[in-house]
Amino acid sequence: MKVLYFDCFAGAAGDMVLGALIDAGVKLEDVRRALGTLAIAPATIWAERVTRTGISATKFCVKGEHAPVDHAHDDSRGHDDSRDRDHGHAHHQGHSHAHAGPHEERHHHVHRSLADIYRLIDGSALSRTGKERAKELFGRLGEAEAAIHGTSIDQVHLHEVGALDSIIDIVGTVFAMETIGAERIVASPLNVGSGSVHTAHGVYPVPAPATARLLKNAPIYGGPQKVEMVTPTGALLITGYAQEFGPVPPMRVAQLGYGAGNRDFQDTPNVLRVLIGEADAAAASHTVVVIEAEIDDMNPQIFGVLMDRLLQQQGALDVFYTPIQMKKNRPGTLLTVIAAPDMREALTGTIFRETTTIGVRYREMTRECLERRTVTVATSVGDVRIKVAARNGHILNAAPEFEDCVRLADEHNLPAKNIQALAMKAWLDAGNREL
Repeated sequence: MKVLYFDCFAGAAGDMVLGALIDAGVKLEDVRRALGTLAIAPATIWAERVTRTGISATKFCVKGEHAPVDHAHDDSRGHDDSRDRDHGHAHHQGHSHAHAGPHEERHHHVHRSLADIYRLIDGSALSRTGKERAKELFGRLGEAEAAIHGTSIDQVHLHEVGALDSIIDIVGTVFAMETIGAERIVASPLNVGSGSVHTAHGVYPVPAPATARLLKNAPIYGGPQKVEMVTPTGALLITGYAQEFGPVPPMRVAQLGYGAGNRDFQDTPNVLRVLIGEADAAAASHTVVVIEAEIDDMNPQIFGVLMDRLLQQQGALDVFYTPIQMKKNRPGTLLTVIAAPDMREALTGTIFRETTTIGVRYREMTRECLERRTVTVATSVGDVRIKVAARNGHILNAAPEFEDCVRLADEHNLPAKNIQALAMKAWLDAGNREL
């Protein structure tokens, strides 16, 4: 299985996504051909090699429309007519009319409806599936804008994101993703930056309204940079393609790509990284969240109730307690809960409600598990379920279900260990070797 991972430690913007995919091996000439009539002249788009905090990356550039470059704020390299956009550090290509600040109003004469944009997409050389995907992405953007401004999707006019450069970013990315053909697409949590952004309607907190809506249900965090690190176009592309979010999945990396934003920070590479490779079949894994809380002042009887509720009612994968020594040399208990990431909020609420702790901590981890199934074997005293665990189809462990052994032991007045031995003999006699 081909895997693609978006590493959004410095946020995401449309030109950064496409730049990273080109840096990873998608040919610029192929992108230009796929754009069809969107890129009328060869000089409309180009790519440059730049360095961002010591990392060599590809800067994808598009000749802007209807506006000259503001040289006081332009951090582009080599072309005076390139757009000053993306990554607040200039992250603002991705802005709709609600998000263009005083020096980011690069395309203020462009007012395109979704129907206008769909006609431009139809003029591209994307496959039929690619055109449908591009329209679907812009449809999401239109729905977000309509919801924010209290209007219908038919009445939405996309200003900044309706500019030609933004359309090229999205159409180009759709082509590049089709070219790569990844079967599994994963993204890291997105660094949205912090502070505020100047817009045509005032000063908005980061992430700006359209970006925040497009990032719904995606894991985000506020980085130390006092700028907008994720644009609406970046949010649209990452959430539109990522099938899941979390750490780098087990894979054998074959291609790397770095897509550059406009500005060069002193302490953080202003790049989006993509990793492309084959899934590591020997390491079937998934992401879990680990929640911890330290408790030193609770009635110990409550711990049993808490474990039952977390496991049986809340669906935790595992719950366990560890004795620890806490502040003021007090003995205490470390509560550890392992669960699916989407259960974190519900489980945290239960911990606060049912215990005396005043704080929890959590982290996401990758967990690898053996393949598991249950088979039933017949013994002289009755049937016993056998729990079987394997890796790559080869059985590594087999154990009788203890509850079955206890039940049969009670029924026949035999030791439970005897039932276990009978069950294992039946399992081995059956000659099971593979899962």
